[in-house]
Amino acid sequence: MGDFEKFYNIALRFLAYRPRSEKEVRDYLTRKKNESSIIERVIVKLREQKFVDDEEFVKWWIEQRSAFKTKSIKFIKMELQQKGVAQEIADRIIHNSEFIIQNDLERAKKLIEKRLERVKGLSKQEIYQKLGSYLARRGFDWETIKQSIDEVILKGV
Repeated sequence: MGDFEKFYNIALRFLAYRPRSEKEVRDYLTRKKNESSIIERVIVKLREQKFVDDEEFVKWWIEQRSAFKTKSIKFIKMELQQKGVAQEIADRIIHNSEFIIQNDLERAKKLIEKRLERVKGLSKQEIYQKLGSYLARRGFDWETIKQSIDEVILKGV
């Protein structure tokens, strides 16, 4: 088995766990101490076979963040940038209404509603502090945090 086949199989095993961006695959193969010419050939073959596709990766990442680990849109963009996805690709897909189920305000309110039991019985200041820091850790801006807490608290707490 030649170097190309060896590293192609390594890349396939890496992709078997979850979809990856092209940069993630390239970085992984580079850590395996491989020549850049072989890495490039592996990436080209993976692209041809649709195993590596940054657009599909962005769609998958957004779906995962919407379903399991709700984060702000700003935070999702930052994560995608860290994964090496071109900003134009991320912006285009994020702004495609088919993939953004809710805006940041709706996302924040959904998270607050899940946390209401934990803050029952606390003072209004403590509620704002706890929920505010919780949302801030998920990348929401302060305006969205305040508005979402106000709307949820006025609605029923």
